[in-house]
Amino acid sequence: MQAKAALLLLVLAGPATFGCKAEKRAVSAAEFQRNAEAAYNEALVTFYDRDWISVPVVMEEVKREYAGTRFARLAQLRIADAQFHQGSYPESITSYREFLRDFPNDTEVPYARYRVVLCHFQARGESSVAPPLEERDLANVRDADEAISSFLKDYPAYPERSRLEYMHAWVRGMLARHELYVARYYLNRDNFEAALSRTEYTLRTYRQTGLEAEALVLLGETQMRRGERGAAREAFELVLVQYPSSPFAVPARNFIAEIERDPYGPKMAVPTTPTY
Repeated sequence: MQAKAALLLLVLAGPATFGCKAEKRAVSAAEFQRNAEAAYNEALVTFYDRDWISVPVVMEEVKREYAGTRFARLAQLRIADAQFHQGSYPESITSYREFLRDFPNDTEVPYARYRVVLCHFQARGESSVAPPLEERDLANVRDADEAISSFLKDYPAYPERSRLEYMHAWVRGMLARHELYVARYYLNRDNFEAALSRTEYTLRTYRQTGLEAEALVLLGETQMRRGERGAAREAFELVLVQYPSSPFAVPARNFIAEIERDPYGPKMAVPTTPTY
């Protein structure tokens, strides 16, 4: 019994009975970097396995254990990437922007900014069950337009430029179509000033979107209904000169014919311009 009691005391006393607890061995800066790289590469296995739920967990550990190393910075990007792949675009944007804020001179800054652009584009809300264009909140689309414009200005030779240009054309076309929808909404309610303002803004702001002919016909139609037939004819003729093969050349000719039949006619309802 005495022997058992003595053993129990040793267990309860723990390491203190045998002396001070051993301290961690100091490592050199080079060894610390090597350990950081090894930990990051090990965490990358989870990333390459596309285990997007686990990636933030293992990468956060790299950040915590090896703060101040390049591999901790890369771990921050992999966390943002995992959030992107989960469709958590606002969270992903936040993570990329934290990287951009904390490491503004890092060589991965262009990549992080590019990924922010992708997040905005993917969050644009386009789907087959989306509400009519004029009823949508296009904040994400506007954010994408601004982000792409800024990125192309700062990195004109970025390897993904063709993809960026495609996305830029898409979001600008979306914004232009929205403006034209709203302009027609006002026109159908005889709010000519608002309709003109929206249409002129579209022509001035969203050039080379493929919607110029439609916008010009809508501009002329609005002017015609206001009784400004001379200005309206100029808009319709511009369609025939600059966009002769456009489907909107047909209503432009019809409106010109109407003006020729009655060049000084009063405000009147005219055939609705088709939309595509």
